[in-house]
Amino acid sequence: MGTVTIGVSIAVPEPHGSELQQLRAGFGDASAHGIPTHVTLLPPTEVDESALPAVEAHLAEVAAAGRAFPMRLSGTGTFRPVSPVVFVRVVAGAEACTLLQEQVRDPAGPAPRELQFPYHPHVTVAHGIDEAAMDRAFEELSGYEAEWPCTGFALYEQGADGVWRKLRDFPFGGSVVPPQAGRVERGSVPTR
Repeated sequence: MGTVTIGVSIAVPEPHGSELQQLRAGFGDASAHGIPTHVTLLPPTEVDESALPAVEAHLAEVAAAGRAFPMRLSGTGTFRPVSPVVFVRVVAGAEACTLLQEQVRDPAGPAPRELQFPYHPHVTVAHGIDEAAMDRAFEELSGYEAEWPCTGFALYEQGADGVWRKLRDFPFGGSVVPPQAGRVERGSVPTR
């Protein structure tokens, strides 16, 4: 067994997820269709493939203790010049996301992860593209609004092709289930 690159995130539901993904592609972000629209809880992290059952068990425990909360996106922000990112702001649900990501990244857990920057929940809409396109994304989405009840999160794996594919959903408040239960077949079509 080798290593795999995993991530944990809250999916932005339809129709908002596809809408933001199409806009991201329209701004010239070539990676848009390989990354489901999301709020990150665990950034790309390399783990031994043999650790996946322990990661899933840990995430199931975190989700079982969680409760649904309102999420609302409003307007744009940017991490420039520190990082070439334009994002839609999380204006409701940010505190819950912050708590969740701390639990997911638990230093005593199976996927501990130090962050390069302080955690700031957001939905990326442009990354690593030219400055004019970044400015356009910032301006065009400045009035963007979306809201929904967040009812869980998911585990994703990045394939050799760079595409992120969902491995498993983790709904809040459910019972703790065995690691292989509810798992999406690896190598299946990416969720968009």
